[in-house]
Amino acid sequence: MKLIRNDNTEPYRNMATEEVLLRSCTEETVMFWRNEKAVIIGKNQNAREQVNFDFTKKNGIKVVRRLTGGGAVFHDPGNVNYTFITPAGSGEGIDFVRYSAPILAALSGLGISAALSGRNDLILADGRKFSGAAACSYDWNGETRLLHHGTLLFSADLSTLTGALAVDPEKIASKGINSVRSRVANLSEALSPAFAGMDAPAFMRFLIDRFIADGAEPCDFSEEQKREIETLTRDKYEKENWLFAARTETPSDFRKKRFDYGTVEVSVTRQKEVGMSERIASVHFSGDFFGTRPIAELAEKLVGIPYSRDAVLAVLKQENLSAYLLGATPEEIADLII
Repeated sequence: MKLIRNDNTEPYRNMATEEVLLRSCTEETVMFWRNEKAVIIGKNQNAREQVNFDFTKKNGIKVVRRLTGGGAVFHDPGNVNYTFITPAGSGEGIDFVRYSAPILAALSGLGISAALSGRNDLILADGRKFSGAAACSYDWNGETRLLHHGTLLFSADLSTLTGALAVDPEKIASKGINSVRSRVANLSEALSPAFAGMDAPAFMRFLIDRFIADGAEPCDFSEEQKREIETLTRDKYEKENWLFAARTETPSDFRKKRFDYGTVEVSVTRQKEVGMSERIASVHFSGDFFGTRPIAELAEKLVGIPYSRDAVLAVLKQENLSAYLLGATPEEIADLII
């Protein structure tokens, strides 16, 4: 395994860095990194619904859309992030157990007892969350690479976290918890006495040293990767059209439902020509669900078919639906669309 050293804390650049690594790494790679204050939203989320923009602008907090699904997360220098890139030939999809294992093993070295909970959370023994993970895949010339990344709250400003995120009340209610603040914890609270006083930079160094001791080989970005990162930062991640992913059509129908695997929102526009049955003109999915394939691919397959449950269900059954909506059944999504 290669280990990339990344001391950059600029959020746009770090999102671009992950994408460049996903495209270019031909060996299994891990990277640890931190961001200055930022809200990082999932690829399929509606930014205006997930972020308190009045708060973020007032407090100088950047808002960035990432490559992976899942929900919005808050970053600051007290949060350490990890990224795994798995090269072609792994034959794997999203596997939270596999990529959580080395993180949990490292935390045990600090006297922290933690576990994977639910679909993608890491929690302390008292049930409070300190990490969320997400993943996506990238296909190039017949090869597939997987990106899996996650957050590790170490000494984050949790009061800023709650102000920046506009969390869906249905999500909180479904977990039986009254607020975001009551759900989360900093790892610094759970350190054994031997590591008292450790700060976030020292925590990141500990993780790096642990992975190197387990055989990871340190390496730096290539000059080509550096150039690609600069270009992608400027041309994609700093742009508002990537953040807001604006749609111009007005939907005929909008529906939203929370499932065990996340919230799914669907906007559908319909059209009917003389002498013909009503058909689907466009579909747009959003939410905090996971999937390795771009959800827009699935939406495109539904365009032009009759606006009926049977027609939608037939298309969904032909697809590997979990690649787009991990955990979903064709029947659930057909019922949501129609």
